Amino acid sequence: MKRSPAEIDLRHRMGLVLSNRLNRDLVQAHPLTQLFWECTLRCNLRCRHCGSDCKVSAEFKDMPFEDFGRVLDRIAAKTDPHKVFVIITGGEPLLRRDLEQCGLSIYKKGFPWGMVTNGFLLSEERYESLLKSGLHSMTISLDGLEDDHDWMRGVKGSFAKASEAIKMVAGSGKIAFDVVSCVNRRNLDHLDEIKNFLVEAGVKEWRLFTVFPVGRAAQDHDLQLDSDQFKALMQFIVNCRKEFKARVPGAIKAAYGCEGFLGNFEGEVRDHFFSCQAGITVGSVLCDGSISACASIRADYHQGNIYKDDFMEVWENRFQPYRDHDWMRTDDCAKCKYWKFCQGNGMHLRDENGKLILCHLKRLQ
Repeated sequence: MKRSPAEIDLRHRMGLVLSNRLNRDLVQAHPLTQLFWECTLRCNLRCRHCGSDCKVSAEFKDMPFEDFGRVLDRIAAKTDPHKVFVIITGGEPLLRRDLEQCGLSIYKKGFPWGMVTNGFLLSEERYESLLKSGLHSMTISLDGLEDDHDWMRGVKGSFAKASEAIKMVAGSGKIAFDVVSCVNRRNLDHLDEIKNFLVEAGVKEWRLFTVFPVGRAAQDHDLQLDSDQFKALMQFIVNCRKEFKARVPGAIKAAYGCEGFLGNFEGEVRDHFFSCQAGITVGSVLCDGSISACASIRADYHQGNIYKDDFMEVWENRFQPYRDHDWMRTDDCAKCKYWKFCQGNGMHLRDENGKLILCHLKRLQ
């Protein structure tokens, strides 16, 4: 009898049981190991899938570093700053003229830091100045070759800029580096071409993700994969990882993002089994001062604000909705036999009423 794609086999079930036990211990300890800082909502591109609806002129001004610096001081007073990785995001961080000063201050406070960028403004001079400011890692977005990337990013010439930046950073070998790609209906059939481009550029690690329907992407049909396309993406990543493990020439280490539970693809498309680490090991400070877990999560789930609350007090005492998902066990989740492994999927996939927006396991059925 042929097994349903959504029916989890014994091998994967055993791995999931072990992962589930380890994650329960992690929830209990909830060590902050990753902190996102949304340093600006300004952006120089017009991406179709932007969940924050960023603009060149944003509603909120850039957060002064002094305000974020006070958060870091409170964290450093409670835990080892060397074990908390700060990731600067936006908007587009490179629009901040003081980015290097911000990075150097983070570094001097004892925190390793990295950034996520579209690469449009990353010149050689800017890259060198960021390295001198203690930059540890960088992620650059690339959503296809020229036509597809420029279509997704909404600005002609964005592919040329991103590809130049990718080749420069990958070629330097000076920091941890990966490329992240948003897979959609338009670029799905070109993944092999994108892979070959990245390999030739010297990229070693490639993260792929799909768009969940919020922000600008909510009504954009071209961005949403159907079930067959989603399964094809999973199989593509599995094949890439097999090639990489076998050291096949031209291989790249590919991985799917942390979006949701994937049934029998768990342990096959990522280095770890799924567990939403939002509010468990991952926190964030958003541009308006909101204390959240990651920038993709709706405002309804912010737990405080740095302008009136102490970040570490919030982290220790107010993240219960992230650490106990029983409130999510409603509707289809209430009767799902894989609840103990999935725990209601990622927090960013919940709407303002707590309802699940998207179930990856259903897409695999």
